[in-house]
Amino acid sequence: MRCFALLKKAPLAGAFFVSVVWGLPAQALCPAPGKLSTARVERVIDGDTLHLADGRSVRLIGLNTPERARRGQPAEPFAEAARERLRQLVAANGGWVGLLSGRQARDRHGRLLAHAYDAHGHSWEMQLLAEGLGYQVVVAPNVALAECLRQAERRARAASKGLWRQPAWQRPEQLQRGGFALVHARVSGVARNDRGLWIELDGPLVLRIEPRLLRLFDLAALQHLPGRRVETRGWVVDRARQEGVDKGQARWMLPLTHPFMLGVLP
Repeated sequence: MRCFALLKKAPLAGAFFVSVVWGLPAQALCPAPGKLSTARVERVIDGDTLHLADGRSVRLIGLNTPERARRGQPAEPFAEAARERLRQLVAANGGWVGLLSGRQARDRHGRLLAHAYDAHGHSWEMQLLAEGLGYQVVVAPNVALAECLRQAERRARAASKGLWRQPAWQRPEQLQRGGFALVHARVSGVARNDRGLWIELDGPLVLRIEPRLLRLFDLAALQHLPGRRVETRGWVVDRARQEGVDKGQARWMLPLTHPFMLGVLP
C-alpha cells in the first residue's frame, strides 16, 4: 500500500511504505538531537505516559498508544501490551529515563512533552512504533524526530506487527465518540476561509488545518484531493457538543497538525 504526506513543496507522488533503512536494527534510528536530562520513573501510566518520582507526568512525543479501560469503556487492542512493553524498557534501564523536551514543553494538561531514551541513546517511542504498539502522531512544533519515527511505523506496518495485523480503520459514518481515530475516506471538497483550510470528506467528518499551520503543507497538492481516497489520523472532535453545527455541516472535525497526519491512498 502506498501513502504520501502532503508536505509543503513536496511532489504529489513518490513516498512509499518502503524504508531505505529497512536492513538496519531498530535501535539505530532516532538518535537524540540534543542533550538529555535524566529522571527516575515512579510508574508507567500507559504506553505513552510516564509518572516520574519528582511528581511530573511525561507524555511521550510522536506516539499515541491504544487507550486502556476507563470510564466504562473497555481497553483498546494492544493497550496493555504497549504499557507492559514500556514497563520493560524502564526496568531494563534501571528505572531511569533520559528525557529531551520538545519545543513545546507542555501539553494542555500540564504534562511534560518529551522524547524518552535509555542509557544507550535508544528511543523508546521508536521501539514501540517499530513493534506495532502505537501510532505515530506529529504535532507541530514538536517535529524533530518525525521522519525517523515515521520509518519505524512503516517497518511495523509492512510486517503487519502488533496493531497493524488488524488496523482499526474507520469510515466517517462509523465514528461514535471523540478521541484518537485512524480514518479512511474519500475527499469531496476543499475550501478555505479565515479559520483555515477545510477538507470535506464523504460522511460526517471534516478535516481542518489552522491558518498558522498552512505553511507546512503543499497547498497546491491539497487542492487536487477531491475525488481521492485518503488516510488520516488524529483526535476527532464532536462539534455538536463543543460549538454546534449548522444543518448540512459535518458533526465531526479532525484537526490536522502536520502533513504526516494525512496520506493519499492508491
